[in-house]
Amino acid sequence: MATVDNATASSGRVTASAGSDGPVVQRDGGLPGLPPDIARQEPDKLVPFLVDYAAKLRVSDLFFNANEDGVEVAARHLGLLRHLAVLPAELGRRCVLFIKTMADMNISERRRPMDGRWLFNQQTGSRLDLRINTIPTLYGEDLTLRILDSQHRLLGIDQLGLDRTLYNNLLRVLNSPSGLMLVTGPTETGKSTTLYACLNHLNNGERKINTIEDPIEYSIRNLRQSQVNSKIGLGFDELLRSVLRQAPNVIMIGEIRDPETAMTAVLAANSGHLVLSTLHAPVSTGAVESLLRLGVHPHLLSNSLLGVIAQRLLRTLCPKCKVSFRVPGPNLFSEVKQWLEPGQGDYLYGPRGCPECHMTGYSGRTGVFEMLRVSPDLRTKIDERAASSVVRKKAIEEGMLVFRHSALLKVAQGETSIEEVVRVLPAEYLE
Repeated sequence: MATVDNATASSGRVTASAGSDGPVVQRDGGLPGLPPDIARQEPDKLVPFLVDYAAKLRVSDLFFNANEDGVEVAARHLGLLRHLAVLPAELGRRCVLFIKTMADMNISERRRPMDGRWLFNQQTGSRLDLRINTIPTLYGEDLTLRILDSQHRLLGIDQLGLDRTLYNNLLRVLNSPSGLMLVTGPTETGKSTTLYACLNHLNNGERKINTIEDPIEYSIRNLRQSQVNSKIGLGFDELLRSVLRQAPNVIMIGEIRDPETAMTAVLAANSGHLVLSTLHAPVSTGAVESLLRLGVHPHLLSNSLLGVIAQRLLRTLCPKCKVSFRVPGPNLFSEVKQWLEPGQGDYLYGPRGCPECHMTGYSGRTGVFEMLRVSPDLRTKIDERAASSVVRKKAIEEGMLVFRHSALLKVAQGETSIEEVVRVLPAEYLE
């Protein structure tokens, strides 16, 4: 039988020995159990099964983590880490070796981090793009397998979860012939998904669109996509300078990381190109300060910046089992009442759990946003190098929906729960 000790029972893990004949299941993580014979399968059967299992459940990442007592298999499902099983050490190492082989990676190299790619054919006939990364750790190689499924991950801008006001503001920005639009937020908050949705909207055959990515996550017809190659010193800045000589209408830069890329992107936006990119900043107005700190001249930035979207991802309640509660007081949604439809805001909703959502109470994810749309007054503030707090205060006075408002709308509309909002958004954004 599969054995569960006190240390693993609380985390939901199950440890399987090579001769285990019991079910290898994840006790409390909210994912279906794995089959009883998983620890007896060979890697060429076990790994494809795990990838199919993950794809079916819309898992974004699979992890093979080497520990002293075996190799732990885990998954990131709806943004949360779920522990699946602990494989015997030898079987786990062979699974990592099999994945490296399929990704055309150097199987003899275990001391340095490596990247690879595996185009995986599912039993259904569709193809998954798997991005592989390994890193040496205390007990061996850890391997992360990122699952890119274009059938489920490429969304239209109407599927991102934007409020009607934000949606219209985004359309106005995308319809601009030139300028700079940024998407900000921490890692794993859906920035690339938003950028690809914008590119899909612009990709109507009337514009030449070039992208500079690291790595190229999805291959999209009619887009001219280029990938950064650090091994030969080919970075965002050099590729961007070359792309400008390709006469594009739209340029997407995967991320602005350094002063050279920041300056070139702003100059491109000032010279007649529509430039889309991501930047690490906690809130929308923080992107202005980040670019100024990277050395961009405030006059150039004020002339080119069209808008900034900051975003996070919230889990959406399962429509089959969510429960409703009467709102305890009249003031909870008073701040967002003007944006609510009739009947919205009378109830709060929470998770219960059912077989349809694997007992988690949640069935998907949606974005929660704030969008800075640069007005003439804000351009003046940026040109004067005003503090981020001053720019933010002015944007709010002009009607910018901040994270607090966007989150309250999601709760009032029954899309998510207050618990999920508190889990994802820092307290300072909710005050």
